[in-house]
Amino acid sequence: MERLRKSKARYYVDKLAVPAEPGLTNAQLMLTNHDLKPVEPERRQWGPWNFVGFWIADSFNINTWMISSSMISGDNGISWWQSWLCVWIGYSISGIFITLTGRIGATYHISFPVVCRSSFGVWGSLWPVFNRAAMACIWYGVQAWIGGQCVTLMLRSIWSSYQDLPNSFPSESTNTRDYVSFFLFWFFSLPAIWFPVHKIRHLFTVKAYFAPAAGVAFFIWAILKAHGLGPIVHQGSKATGSALGWAMVKGIMSSIANFATLIVNDPDFARFARKPKDAKFSQLFSIPISFAVTSFIGIIVSSSSAVIYGGAPVWNPLDLLGRFLEGANSGERFGVFIISASFALAQLGTNIAANSVSAGTDMTALLPRYLNIRRGGYICAIVGLAMCPWNLLSTSNNFTTYLSAYSVFLSSIAGVMICDYYIVRKGYLQIRDLYSARQSSPYYFTFGFHWRGYTAYICGILINIVGFVGAIGKKVPAGATYIYNLNFFCGFIIASGTYYLLCRYFPIPATSDRWMEVGDEVRNPSVAYGAENGMDAVSEGSGDKYDMNKDEESGVRQRNLGTF
Repeated sequence: MERLRKSKARYYVDKLAVPAEPGLTNAQLMLTNHDLKPVEPERRQWGPWNFVGFWIADSFNINTWMISSSMISGDNGISWWQSWLCVWIGYSISGIFITLTGRIGATYHISFPVVCRSSFGVWGSLWPVFNRAAMACIWYGVQAWIGGQCVTLMLRSIWSSYQDLPNSFPSESTNTRDYVSFFLFWFFSLPAIWFPVHKIRHLFTVKAYFAPAAGVAFFIWAILKAHGLGPIVHQGSKATGSALGWAMVKGIMSSIANFATLIVNDPDFARFARKPKDAKFSQLFSIPISFAVTSFIGIIVSSSSAVIYGGAPVWNPLDLLGRFLEGANSGERFGVFIISASFALAQLGTNIAANSVSAGTDMTALLPRYLNIRRGGYICAIVGLAMCPWNLLSTSNNFTTYLSAYSVFLSSIAGVMICDYYIVRKGYLQIRDLYSARQSSPYYFTFGFHWRGYTAYICGILINIVGFVGAIGKKVPAGATYIYNLNFFCGFIIASGTYYLLCRYFPIPATSDRWMEVGDEVRNPSVAYGAENGMDAVSEGSGDKYDMNKDEESGVRQRNLGTF
């Protein structure tokens, strides 16, 4: 009987396993599945305009709309044009970082968890991957809660009585109306998780047309109601001297911090590019332009609100739309519905791009035998629901500040990744070895962990840790605060510099003496150990054998010969 129960359990466990390439060892089954392998040519369907549409769609969200609010408001606020200049500079820098990490994915068609293996080790990569997955799940719930507020406005536009829905919710942190709206947004987001990543580009294409059009309509509507642009455009900077300089620095860094997670996980999308150049200029230019335009609309609409209602500007667009519903006629209610629907679509796209796909890809790497991107995405959604985001947002412990501040520590991961690929390895990766658990693999290092990568990662965190404590409300020395004002750059520079020096004096294998990207060879690779005998080491069935000796002649330093 016991044997029967075990056999049934084994049967159901095997049924849960995702399809895998034949011939893989148990260790390899913990390193690869279909969603982790390099993307084959049939799924490389993202062209340059898909990336443009992706970033236009992603730029239209509530965080970007309000990005200038913290810069302009307050006793040391700066002028609107100075805050807008900070947005341009910050997102231009972010575009450069995105292009750098995205090129790795676009060239070798591999995701962030696999890219991490070259710099942190095949097993050591699991820690940064787990960090990214956990944060994505938390942010999924928070962004879904904001999406629920959009649904509340949509329903209020149809039924004004929805605002006064009787409350039977036991929590003091929310009520029945807000929870119902949150659940509706969460539930209707689930179908979007089902589609493969290479196909959801159509969602971003639709959003790229609909959301900005609604934003422009909101922009025009607010100006017409105010009969002008409002007081913000005439307001000068309250900060002067060094205070003005630091205020602009913090504005630039807040724009970069808003992008920190996407900088790290851009390979998750860029790997679906048809060619590496498709993910280059399309991202480099569309990011600063689209985010700056959305920020400008947010500044002007908020400025106009000060004229319409008097008092301080209303920076949150959802709060302003709620004010528009007061005493609105049927046409105005329809306008609020359409704009609220565009914000709901914007939140959906942002949640899919920044959280669902990222968490799904990361979870695939954590348990590849049983999870794929789709299953990981649904786990992310369940965690986002179960974590009760209204409790997190209602507390007074600066939780959202903590989440935003925590994201800058991803700069250490980005610093190690970018230095490893561009400076240490000069673009050269041995793809099959990224899926190998053999001790002879150049990415196995010490028991699968790369101590150089971890040392650099920790150093990049330590430079910011004291300032981080200050950001969540503790008293710290002024010097630590100044360093933290440059948080992303400090973490990135320290991590990448430390990694370079360690690899310089403690050489690593599989590097090149000159720039050498061999991503063009990646077709439909087999990663089974036996595939190297009689099969292309990179391209399965292509007929062109990938000659490792040829690499040695061209300057590639191989595994046990490798030095940097």
